[in-house]
Amino acid sequence: MNHYVCSTCGTSYPAVHTAPAHCPICEDERQWVPPGGQTWSTSEQIDQSHAHAWALHEPGLFSLHPTPELGIGQRAFLLRTPAGNVLWDCTALLDDATKALVESLGGLAHIAVSHPHYYTRMQDWSAAFGDAPIHLHAADRAWVVRPSPAIRFWKGETLELLPGVQLVCLGGHFPGATVLHWSDSHDRNGVLLCGDTLQITPDGERISFMWSYPNLLPLGVTDVSHIGTRLEAIPFSRIYGAFPGQQVKADGKKIVQRAVKRYIELLK
Repeated sequence: MNHYVCSTCGTSYPAVHTAPAHCPICEDERQWVPPGGQTWSTSEQIDQSHAHAWALHEPGLFSLHPTPELGIGQRAFLLRTPAGNVLWDCTALLDDATKALVESLGGLAHIAVSHPHYYTRMQDWSAAFGDAPIHLHAADRAWVVRPSPAIRFWKGETLELLPGVQLVCLGGHFPGATVLHWSDSHDRNGVLLCGDTLQITPDGERISFMWSYPNLLPLGVTDVSHIGTRLEAIPFSRIYGAFPGQQVKADGKKIVQRAVKRYIELLK
């Protein structure tokens, strides 16, 4: 039996003899099904055909991005702290080289995923690193298609993973869409890892919001206003998005405030 992985979104499914007929993640309006129909790979095939490109963005913060591009194309982040390491978001690649490098950096104490599009092979990541707990917001529970005893559903608006590392539920793209706030960054100015709850534009000077990115369906005023209010209370300067090159290098909080105001103006 194989753990089949959706080629379009990278979601891993329970082990079966034949590929699933459907991917509910892709059939939802926030994703898409290719015109030729759903196609599938397996964990083993992916691990043999891809490699992670690693980057060190600042002290304690690495990203890892599959090459060639895999699924939606997102990167994951490895956050190193004195109290343990956190994997933020996941990719569908977990080859031996990745396992060895993560282990050499101290392994994983926690895994946290921003929203269902990046669940991918979170179960395999956990199993490879001592059954590290996987933290998902309970509002998105229905989108877990491959159960794991390592999954911990949390509720409410915040969850402290480690000293200086907090999950914040903003909603929007998904009801449980979450960002990671790292207050203990090297300069103490604060870092936000935002998945694609916030979408950073190519110049790094603007932010936008969407309910469905591939289908260009906007997020409503109420949701965007809520995101702005929640982030108002959090100190941060730099923001890292889900895709390579997406980064706000400074004044992130002001940029978010300006983006919220402008977005709401245009929708009204």
